[in-house]
Amino acid sequence: MSLFARKPLEKILSESSVDAHGHSLKRTLTATQLVALGIGAIIGAGIFSLTGVAAAQHAGPAVVYSFILAAVACAFAGFCYSEFATMIPVAGSAYTYAYATMGELLAWIIGWALVLEYAIGAATVSVSWSGYMVSIVESFGIHLPQNLIHSPWDPVPGMINLPSVIIIMIISTILIIGIQESARFNALIVAVKLAVVVLFIGLGYFFINYDNYKPFLPENTTGRFGDFGWTGVLAAAGQIFFAYIGFDAVSTAAQEARNPKRDMPIGIVGSLVICTVLYILYAGVLTGVVNYKDLNVSAPLAVAVDRMKSVPWLGFLMKLGSLAGLTSVMLVMLLGQSRVFYSMSRDGLLPSMFSELHAKFATPWKSNLLLMVFVAVLGAFTPIQQLGNLTSMGTLWAFTLVCAGVIIMRRTHPETPRPFRTPLVPLVPVLGMLFCLLLMFSLDRITKYAFFAWMIAGLAVYFSYSRSRSHLQRSLVEEAAGTK
Repeated sequence: MSLFARKPLEKILSESSVDAHGHSLKRTLTATQLVALGIGAIIGAGIFSLTGVAAAQHAGPAVVYSFILAAVACAFAGFCYSEFATMIPVAGSAYTYAYATMGELLAWIIGWALVLEYAIGAATVSVSWSGYMVSIVESFGIHLPQNLIHSPWDPVPGMINLPSVIIIMIISTILIIGIQESARFNALIVAVKLAVVVLFIGLGYFFINYDNYKPFLPENTTGRFGDFGWTGVLAAAGQIFFAYIGFDAVSTAAQEARNPKRDMPIGIVGSLVICTVLYILYAGVLTGVVNYKDLNVSAPLAVAVDRMKSVPWLGFLMKLGSLAGLTSVMLVMLLGQSRVFYSMSRDGLLPSMFSELHAKFATPWKSNLLLMVFVAVLGAFTPIQQLGNLTSMGTLWAFTLVCAGVIIMRRTHPETPRPFRTPLVPLVPVLGMLFCLLLMFSLDRITKYAFFAWMIAGLAVYFSYSRSRSHLQRSLVEEAAGTK
């Protein structure tokens, strides 16, 4: 049994057509819907909360540079994802790509890292969603019981964060009903939050105080890494990288795209470009309206809106846009995680129930149900405000391995058709790896230790359960026995 046994590309493609019951995922998503899925996942908690903290603690107004730096890292990874998504248009994203290029063990490690990005990320966002929803309800004079809107370990302790549970249940139900319905719902809320972000940028421009840009790049006076200056820009880039998480989730829907060879690069790169432009404009306006020293808060957008007193109705719209942004993030994250589970289950690394498709809806409904319970419990009872960096760490690791996979695949399968080719290989993948590793290095030590512990737990699961049940490993043992 080989830890680095690779799954043949031909087998991956042949198995993607139907499951054991004759069901298959429906190819219904258009390029526009894929772009909307990417935007839906990207614009959310990162832009609405982390931007202010990164500016106040690390970069000042130069947080604009941090967004550009993070976008460059994502662009390199996005090109690599696009090549794989058109070459291997199946569910599973980075997990499936690693299985074909680097072997089962590294595929498992990536799949385990994606749990951090998608499932735990969705739980984190659900807590933020709950806070915005409670704020909107209270603006109408309705005050919910404290016991039902806080977890037992919140600063203001309660019994359960019920709004968090409810939104996870609603989104999971939509995902079970069907991918097309999920895409339409996502497109609606993406339109709402894009309108709100553009409105803030447009109106906020007239409230900019240019003195707030002085100094644009505050000096590092302590000599410590991350305390402003260019090391602060780097530290802020690692922190706000959470704001870019999600564009890779588009690749998990490759098996449900109508024309993946054309539409996947459009969905991945298109959503990334649109969000990068909006992020840079948003950060520039935010730090112009409010001095960066006053942005060390969880809701910097609200602080900026308070400074724009001549448009009092803007506050409610900003809350509505934030709510829409967080909703679409949860939808795409739960969609992506269920498709990763689906692929891992088909390979025998997880129980077979997770790859069973619903007879009517053609969705991996049992995966959605499991995630609904797991994520809802986390959102209901766990104060997970600190998991943003850990989620970024898992994503950066997955991006690094995908970039490496492109180089490997060019050597091992040079003849395989590539409808989209990553430019300047190996330069672009190597730069993608270096940028991602640089951002991983910029994260704090506690995050690195927690990520290492998470990986150790994943390896324990693999060696105690998954390895012995792997379809690939079993086929290798049977082939070896047949040759003797």
